[in-house]
Amino acid sequence: MNTVHLKLRSLTLWFIKGRTISAGPPPVARCDFPFHRTVFQFFRTMATTSNNNPETRQPLGLKKAKQKEPLRRVKTKENRNKRGDVHGPSTVYLQVVGAGSRDNAASLYVFSEYNRYLFNCGEGTQRLMQEHKLKAARLDNIFLTRLSWENVGGLSGMILTLKDTGVPECVLSGPPQLENYLNAIKSFSGPLEDIKLSVRPYTEETYTDDTMTVYQVPIFGESFLHFFYVHLDFLLKCFGERRKASRDTSLAVSFICKLHPKKGNFLVAQAKELGLPVGTAAIGPLIAALKDGKSVTYEGKEIRPEQVCTPTDPGPVFIIVECPSEEFVEALCTNRQLRRYQSGGTEDPAALIVHMTPESVLTTDQYKKWMESFPSTTEHLILNEQVCTVHNVRSHKIQAQLNMIHPDIFPELKSYKTKEAQAALHVPNVRAECLLKFQLRPVMEWQRDAIPSCNAAEFVKEASEVPNFLEEVDKCRKICSTDAAEEKYPEVVFLGTGSALPMKIRNVSGTLVNISPSQSVLLDCGEGTFGQLCRHYGDAVDHALSKISTVFISHMHADHHTGLLMLLYQRERALTTLGKAFSPVFLVAPVQIMTWLNQYHDYCEEILNHINLINFYSFQTCMVRHCKNAFACSFTHRSGWKLAFSGDTMPCDAFVHTGNNATLLIHEATLEDGLEEEAVEKRHSTTSQAIGIGMRMNAEFIMLNHFSQRYAKIPLFSEDFNDRVGISFDHMRVSLSLDNNVHAHPGKCALSGD
Repeated sequence: MNTVHLKLRSLTLWFIKGRTISAGPPPVARCDFPFHRTVFQFFRTMATTSNNNPETRQPLGLKKAKQKEPLRRVKTKENRNKRGDVHGPSTVYLQVVGAGSRDNAASLYVFSEYNRYLFNCGEGTQRLMQEHKLKAARLDNIFLTRLSWENVGGLSGMILTLKDTGVPECVLSGPPQLENYLNAIKSFSGPLEDIKLSVRPYTEETYTDDTMTVYQVPIFGESFLHFFYVHLDFLLKCFGERRKASRDTSLAVSFICKLHPKKGNFLVAQAKELGLPVGTAAIGPLIAALKDGKSVTYEGKEIRPEQVCTPTDPGPVFIIVECPSEEFVEALCTNRQLRRYQSGGTEDPAALIVHMTPESVLTTDQYKKWMESFPSTTEHLILNEQVCTVHNVRSHKIQAQLNMIHPDIFPELKSYKTKEAQAALHVPNVRAECLLKFQLRPVMEWQRDAIPSCNAAEFVKEASEVPNFLEEVDKCRKICSTDAAEEKYPEVVFLGTGSALPMKIRNVSGTLVNISPSQSVLLDCGEGTFGQLCRHYGDAVDHALSKISTVFISHMHADHHTGLLMLLYQRERALTTLGKAFSPVFLVAPVQIMTWLNQYHDYCEEILNHINLINFYSFQTCMVRHCKNAFACSFTHRSGWKLAFSGDTMPCDAFVHTGNNATLLIHEATLEDGLEEEAVEKRHSTTSQAIGIGMRMNAEFIMLNHFSQRYAKIPLFSEDFNDRVGISFDHMRVSLSLDNNVHAHPGKCALSGD
C-alpha cells in the first residue's frame, strides 16, 4: 500500500468523523472515539465559527453592497472641500507592511484621516494587509519607486481587489513604464473597466491632495541607454511627439512628501480667562480668525493668536528613497532636490528618510556620508534583507499547532537569514519590522505596539489547553510512527491551498512535487509562491529553487500564475549563489501566457531567457471545464507512480481519462456540498464532486485543494469522505514513497503522452 495512504488515512478519519454537513444549525460533532472528538474540538477552537456556518456566510450579492463605502468617502471629501477645510490632517503615520526581507519585499502604508497611500506593492503585500487589517478600500494612490517585479509583483492582484471593493479610481506614480505594465496585465485580468487606472509619471513632478504634496525625484543610474532616451525625449518634446516608454532599468524614483500645515488648536480655558464668549454663537468667527493667525478685538481688548492657540504645525517632510545598487549612489547623493532637506538646505530638514537600500549600498562611504549630511533630528528607517521580523504570523501559528499532530507532515516554518554583514552606520537608524509605525502627527515618535508577536510556545500552549489533546496527540504519533517511509521521494509540498486571493491562513495555488533529490516540478505558481518556499525551507530555499526544472501553469487566472516571475528571478539568484550553471525552466502553460511575458519583457524587465515554453500537448494534459484555455495534467514516473493535478475545473470526464489509476490525485474542492449552483456559476467543484472524480479515476488517494477563502482554516466535510481522501494545508508535506515492491527512481520524471 502507498505510504501516503497509510500516513494520511488516520489523520483523515480524525478530521472527518467529527464533522458532517447540516442544512440548518452549525454542524454537530459526530465522534466514534475520544481522539476524533479531541481533534475536532481543537480545530473548532482554532476556526472562526461564522466562516463555517452557511447561515452567517456572506451572500453572493454582498460585493455590490460594499461599493457604498468608497462612494461615501468621496461624498465626505466633496463636503469638506465645500466647507473650505484646507488645513492638514490631525493624524498621520507611516507603517511598515513588508520589511524588505527576502520573503516579503519592502512596502509602506501611509495613513491619514483623509487618505491612504501605498509605497511599493511586491508579492504578498495584499495578504499582509488582509491579515493585519490595513484596509485597501480607501487606497487610491500607489507610489512605485522602480519598475521591478520586487516592487510591482503584488500590484495586479491589488488592482483586482480594489476593483472588486468598489474603489472608483487608482493612480500609480513613478516610472513611465507603469503604463505599459497596466496594458500588459490586461492580457490576463481583462479590461478592468470598473476602475479608472492612470499613471502619473515622474515628469509630472507635483501631486497634491487633502493630506500632503508629493514631489517625484528621478534618480538615474549609470546607463548609456537612459542617456540616449533622455535626449530622444527632449527632441520629441520639441516637435510635440511622445515616445512610448521602453524598458529602462536605470531609473529609480524617490518621493519627497510634505504634509500640509495644520492650524493650531484653540485653547478653551485660556479663552475663557481672557473673557472671550466661549459657548456662544459669537465665538465662531473669532476662533476662525485666531486660527488663521489674525489678532481680534473683543470688548475693547486685543487678543493675539498665540494667547489662545497652539502654534501652527508647518508640516513635516518624509522622503522615500530606493537605491538598488551602487550604480545609483552618485546620482542620489548629488541630487539637488534632496539636498534642500539636508543640514544647511533651503527647506526644513526631513523628519524621516526611508531607505529601501541593500546592505551592499549602505556600506559604501559615499552613501554613509549622504546619510550623515542630514541633521541629527532626522530619523532613518532601513528596509532590506537584514531585517529580523515575522510577517505572516497566522501562518506560523496554525503550522505550529498542526506540527503537534504530525511533525513530518506539518513541519515547523523557518526564516531565511542573510549571510551579508550589517553595515556600521554613524547615524541613529531603525531596522524595519512588520507593522512598525513612525507617527508624524499628532506627536512625532516611533510606535511598536502593533508589531506582531510570533511565539511558538504560546501557540502550542493555546492548543494544549484543549481538554485531552496532548494525550491523544501522543497516541497519534505512536500510530503514525509505524508507517514511516524509508524513501523520502517523491514528495508533495503544498505551498498554496486557497482560491481567488491570498488570505492569512491559505495562500493561492502552488504545489511543489519533489521527484528526486535533484529535480522538482511546480504545479501552478500563484502570487507569493516564492515567499511560501522561503518560509518552508528557510536557509535551504536556494537548494529548493535550484532543483525546479519544470513549471506547469493550468490557466491564466491571476491566482495561478502571478508568482512565476519572482520564482524565476529568485531561481537565477539561487543558481548564482550556489555556483551552478544557469538553465531556463521548462514552462508548460497555455500559449496565451506568452502575450503577458512578451509585453513584460519588452517594456519592464528581461524574463524570456528564464523559460523554454513547451507546447501543451507534449505534456499529458486535457482541457477542463473552467475558463477558456484551462488545463489539467498528469505525469507518470518511470518507477510507476502517477500524479494527476486538476487545476480549476468543474467535474470533467476528460480528466478522469487523463488521470486514470493515479497514485495521487490533487483535485480542487472550492465549495462545500449544497452549493452546486454556485459551483456551476463559478465553474468549480464541490467536495463530493471532486471525490467522485477521484473514485471514477480509480485514484489510490485523493487530496482536496483550492478551498474557498470563506473557510478560514478547515473546509466543511462531505459524507463522501473516506480513508482515501485528505485535505491539504499550506506547508503540508506528503511523501508518496511506495512499499518494497516499487521504489521511486532518483532520476528524471518520464512524462507520459507524446
